[in-house]
Amino acid sequence: MNSNQKTARIVGVLFLLIFISGVTVYQILQAPLFSDNFLKETVAYQDQLIGSTLLNMFSGILSICIAVLLFSIFKKYNTNLARLYFAFTLLNFIAIVIDNGSVFSLLEFSKVSSEISNIDTLNALQKVFFEKHWWTHYISLLTSCFPVFVLYYTLFVTKLVPKIISIIGIIASILMFVEMLSSIFGNGISMNLMLPMAFVQLLLPILLLIKGFKEDE
Repeated sequence: MNSNQKTARIVGVLFLLIFISGVTVYQILQAPLFSDNFLKETVAYQDQLIGSTLLNMFSGILSICIAVLLFSIFKKYNTNLARLYFAFTLLNFIAIVIDNGSVFSLLEFSKVSSEISNIDTLNALQKVFFEKHWWTHYISLLTSCFPVFVLYYTLFVTKLVPKIISIIGIIASILMFVEMLSSIFGNGISMNLMLPMAFVQLLLPILLLIKGFKEDE
């Protein structure tokens, strides 16, 4: 059990780092990409945006590390769920890589946009590159719902954490999925649906750091 508790605390630290990275990347570093004048903003904050992609990649690698650490614990209860969580984590990492590629495309386009003299061509290309990044960004967020849902469902089944945490996590992942899917189809409900996810993704690592996993009764 000591080994499991050590793993729980390591996982707690990694989840906390991912939470901090996510807030930093999407709320701060990549904010220029969604501004009204994103072409000039992108050039002005080039280093910041490059840093955001590296931090985003780092976050994805940490997620894979968590899946590896939890695999040996989850497989004792349900091998299929352990494998599914690992597989969805890899899928989410691929989505992050694609999203990062879209950021670099926007950055490169912003550098050469001043050389395009035809306004109509510039506006058309600007819309294409912006929409491309929008799609990859939201697809990445949508994909992230899958490993999170499997994680909290597995925690619910294994009873490794209090059931209330698992239930909140399951509901939060469903709400986030609904919001991302509705946004993709052009009918976004409210970004407030993301708040439960932010809450539980901060609560879980704190719980793991303080108490670790629940011991078998």
